[in-house]
Amino acid sequence: MEPALIALIVVALLVVMVIAKSVTIVPQAQAKVIERLGRYSRTLSPGLNLLVPFVDRVRATIDLREQVISFPPQPVITSDNLQVGIDTVVYFQVTDPRLAVYGIANYITGMEQLTTTTLRNVVGGLNLEGTLTGRDGINSQLRSVLDGTTGPWGLRVARVEIKAIDPPPTIRDSMEKQMRADRDKRAIILQAEGARQSAITTAEGQKAAAILSAEGKKQAAILEAEAERQSRILRAEGERAALFLQAQGQAKSIETVFQAIHDGKPDQGLLAYQYLQTLPQIAQGDANKMWIVPSEFSKALEGLANLGGADGGKSWLDVPAGGNGGAPSKDGGLDTSGWFESHLPRAADQPEAKIELSSIVDEGPAVPTPAVPTPPPLSQVTDEARAIGGGEPDTGNGVQPRS
Repeated sequence: MEPALIALIVVALLVVMVIAKSVTIVPQAQAKVIERLGRYSRTLSPGLNLLVPFVDRVRATIDLREQVISFPPQPVITSDNLQVGIDTVVYFQVTDPRLAVYGIANYITGMEQLTTTTLRNVVGGLNLEGTLTGRDGINSQLRSVLDGTTGPWGLRVARVEIKAIDPPPTIRDSMEKQMRADRDKRAIILQAEGARQSAITTAEGQKAAAILSAEGKKQAAILEAEAERQSRILRAEGERAALFLQAQGQAKSIETVFQAIHDGKPDQGLLAYQYLQTLPQIAQGDANKMWIVPSEFSKALEGLANLGGADGGKSWLDVPAGGNGGAPSKDGGLDTSGWFESHLPRAADQPEAKIELSSIVDEGPAVPTPAVPTPPPLSQVTDEARAIGGGEPDTGNGVQPRS
């Protein structure tokens, strides 16, 4: 190879190297710190930038985005002499690349140490319970201290969060027992409160049910009493009406019988005979061990004896000598033409016929009663009997012979 060609190649390589040293590209959200002959010159912004070859050099490339750093657990002693491990997370951003490069040798290490010391100072003034429940206060205090201290380093602390607080195992076991006891206590209290509310509600329900039941029984008793009252009133009215109608019927029956007797004009012999028929009925019954004969009985016997022909008198069964009182008739049959002839005084002349009958319902309320037909007089009956028996002549006393 000729020396001229070698020289040309060397010159080309030197030109390429100079161009490479003269041009630099800065990505977005980054910054480059430039030193010229060992001294800070400027900070390059994102984009294409030109440098003086072999004079300017890039000291450091700084990330301008917000960064997150998680520090390992740090042993911290609380005010009640309990050691706990606390994990922290710091959110920060580089605001000045020059200060971040020249203000501190390693801002990550410096921030870690600053966070640890500040955390120990803050937690050292709190007990375990305050540490566990006061995370927001610890976070705000850490952020305030770190943001004020890292300002000269070109950093801005956005947030500081406590990721975990780990107490010792013995303390953790005691806390679990305490928490379990507290939860059991609250469960027992809630259960007792529930039982109390249930008992109160049940008692109120039973009270309301008892009141409603008593009210229902009261209404039922009132309705039953009213129904019984109405029933008794209606039954009494029915019985009264029935008795009244029965009394009216009996009165009308007695009136009809007595009217019939009055119209028939019975004689003393018939009355005495009926009286004798009634006497055996008085003596009937197993309980009748002794019965008293009324004073009228002797008079009735005396009247009956007179009618039977005692003391030489005529019997009402005797037939006059000139009559057909039991004598055979011409055709050989029994002549009964004189059977109904009476030789006694007329029935109208007897004292019993003087009895005046009156209705017992004359003064009663005007209640419609069924019409009772008036029986025909005895003379009409005898005339009909005579017509049926062959036209026997009238005896003159209103009594016709029976066919």
